[in-house]
Amino acid sequence: MKDKLLKQAERQYNPKQRVMALLVEGVFFLGVLPIVIARLSSALDRWFHLSSFADGAVNIVVGGLLIIGGFVFALWAIYVQFTIGKGTPVPLMATQKLIIQKPYNYCRNPMTLGTIVLYLGFAILLGSLSAVGLVLLGTTFLLVYITHIEEKEMEWRFGEEYREYRRQTPFLIPRLWHRGG
Repeated sequence: MKDKLLKQAERQYNPKQRVMALLVEGVFFLGVLPIVIARLSSALDRWFHLSSFADGAVNIVVGGLLIIGGFVFALWAIYVQFTIGKGTPVPLMATQKLIIQKPYNYCRNPMTLGTIVLYLGFAILLGSLSAVGLVLLGTTFLLVYITHIEEKEMEWRFGEEYREYRRQTPFLIPRLWHRGG
């Protein structure tokens, strides 16, 4: 597995290929997945007789702020992956260098943090307990993947540089101060 991951990570893609991957990923994460969450959570809410926590304007404001904030933070991380790292969030198009500049000096997984915040905002906008549960379940699977696969791959690829970065930078929850960069 290690050799296969390292071989795939070494492959370089031109900007056009990376943009196409981002567009496909964007359609999935910003179009398909929210529809699936909305429909599945609605069915689960009915199935389990869960009432909505919808409060009109409150859900719109809180959910909207989380969606916008999460989207902007994730987009910033993706932009840095694309420009500095010469890669994408798509695991098959890994970054070509270790990124320790902002926002990656706030936490090691800013795109993940932004995505989690975005989807929690969407669940709040829906006012659905099942949607919150689905987001938390998806978050759990994503964090397990990151800790058991992605972080090992990063250590294999970048060695001591990554281990030092990992020692100095929080996994997901940013600290109020950060390393320079």
